[in-house]
Amino acid sequence: MTNVTSSKLDEAAYTVPGLSIDEGHEAARILQDRLHALNDLQLTLKHAHWNVVGPQFIAVHEMLDPQIELVRGWVDDLAERIATLGLSPNGLPGALVADRSWDDYSVHRAPTQAHIAALNLVYDGVIADYRTAQARLGEIDAMSEDIAVEQIRGLEQFQWFLRAHLEDASGTIAGESASSELAAAEAAQAQS
Repeated sequence: MTNVTSSKLDEAAYTVPGLSIDEGHEAARILQDRLHALNDLQLTLKHAHWNVVGPQFIAVHEMLDPQIELVRGWVDDLAERIATLGLSPNGLPGALVADRSWDDYSVHRAPTQAHIAALNLVYDGVIADYRTAQARLGEIDAMSEDIAVEQIRGLEQFQWFLRAHLEDASGTIAGESASSELAAAEAAQAQS
């Protein structure tokens, strides 16, 4: 029986015209890391959506739904670009967990401000990593960079929506200097 999980089957002997196979496959590997990040983000957002409680429940619950839907669409865009570049996109949970450089989201049932502050830190990490990926993609593949730029723009807007719930009149964002999601959640709750 043939082993169909072989990594050689995940690489085609082609990429898009104008890029070398090495360049195309490098761009695809960068996008694969972003695919893992967005798959994780959509699940994290859904988790917060289910577990947020308190007086602002409905506002936050409904604010997260469009973010989840757009992130799901971006996942598909990335997967299709990875395939176009000649690699097999991997959306399997085991690959995400094995390849990621971040921990699971650490807030469960909690007030709205706690989740918003924790998600703000999540967005910090996702956006920073996206900017690093976008810079490298700009050196090798403008089309993949264009996808990254569009997605960064959307992620930054989503974070702005969250920060509007955390910001006070002086422009201070509750929990922003925290080093962990739990610390951010606690700081935001203490300020509310």
